Amino acid sequence: MTMTFSTLGISSTLMDTLYQNGINAPTRIQTEAIPVLLSGKDCVAQAQTGTGKTLAFLLPIMEKLNPQVSSPQALVITPTRELALQITKVAATLATPLGLTVLSVFGGQSVDSQIKKLKGHPHIIIGTPGRLLDHVRRKTIELANISKLVLDEADQMLHIGFLPDIEELIRLTAAKRQVMLFSATIPSAIRNLAAQYMNKPIDIRIKSSNVTLDEIEQVVIHTTPQEKLDKLTQLIDEYQPYLAIVFCHTKDQARAVNLSLNQRGYNADELHGDLTPAQRKQVMRRFSEAKLQVLVASDIAARGLDIEGVTHVFNYDIPHDTETYIHRIGRTGRAGEKGLAITFTVPGEERYLAQIQQGIRASLRNHRAATKKSFSLENAPEPKTKKIASSDSPLRKVTKKPASHGGINQRSRRKPKTENSSTKNTSAKRPARRMK
Repeated sequence: MTMTFSTLGISSTLMDTLYQNGINAPTRIQTEAIPVLLSGKDCVAQAQTGTGKTLAFLLPIMEKLNPQVSSPQALVITPTRELALQITKVAATLATPLGLTVLSVFGGQSVDSQIKKLKGHPHIIIGTPGRLLDHVRRKTIELANISKLVLDEADQMLHIGFLPDIEELIRLTAAKRQVMLFSATIPSAIRNLAAQYMNKPIDIRIKSSNVTLDEIEQVVIHTTPQEKLDKLTQLIDEYQPYLAIVFCHTKDQARAVNLSLNQRGYNADELHGDLTPAQRKQVMRRFSEAKLQVLVASDIAARGLDIEGVTHVFNYDIPHDTETYIHRIGRTGRAGEKGLAITFTVPGEERYLAQIQQGIRASLRNHRAATKKSFSLENAPEPKTKKIASSDSPLRKVTKKPASHGGINQRSRRKPKTENSSTKNTSAKRPARRMK
């Protein structure tokens, strides 16, 4: 039997919204989680990034909330403001036809503005732990009526030290609450949290032959610190990525790598915690619109963000744990698209590579010369068929680009390609813009 949103128990109103935004069939995590959550049971759900976890918890929440009750009834806690905004966009699209209201709450926004909006008694609040607790202590958020609680990207929240804040927020919600915990990985700390605060949770694991997405090709390059930047630029020239993210351990390293790439003529910018919210928003907008080719980022960009068309991820600094590796490379290969993740390692980092390979239950192959696959916008035809959106993405109606589209992503080469370019007739196409 083919599973549909209707057979899962989703109402016609919500299905109409999904169909209008190009989402026609549930993903595996949605098929497994939605019936469990509609039944009111707690749930610990593990699924790879990019598989549709956001709709897996938002849809059953929407079905159960009462628009006539003027107080917050559902709370979604996320590790970063970017992820909070992304979930809010999806939630707002779903909520409007149902008469429900949604508000995002995170640091970097005006507290006074948030307080004013909170007086409107939104039904769903989506936010980061620190700012949520700030409002609790100001007595501008009341969580006593929260009956639906979601911990999204739970492993990352624990990884960056939010456990005490999360526990305090959980204790402030209604005694009879439904707790939904979604994560790409489930370390022991997550299990301990579930045992303490959840009521006989249903364990859902979407298994794959690999822990990381099968659509992502993973390779490793052994180099030296002195040669690493040269290797990176050689690979950008070699692969001609449509969009690429370069991950660094620290904001200082991200800043330095971005400066070096710009000095060498590459169309790059940086994303890290030293930027203001407005600056981060501007960088992300330019990158999502393909006005940047390379985004050099600290791990702030790995927390659940879904940017269309990311074809390559470079781990300029090798992650020191499996969870970070999985989240980083999960920025590519989303919604069935292909992706390439390249990890640099230098002498002394062998233990990190071994740990990652053990954690993902697979070996990273050594890099070989590419076959000149290009992902530029040049000569990329519009897709012949519409593609179902990744349900982790904000919902959006697809619009076909006009013929005069001018937002061409600058290539990594300093000079534009000519008619005789070796990649002019390549069979590799830019990944189609997905409907969100």
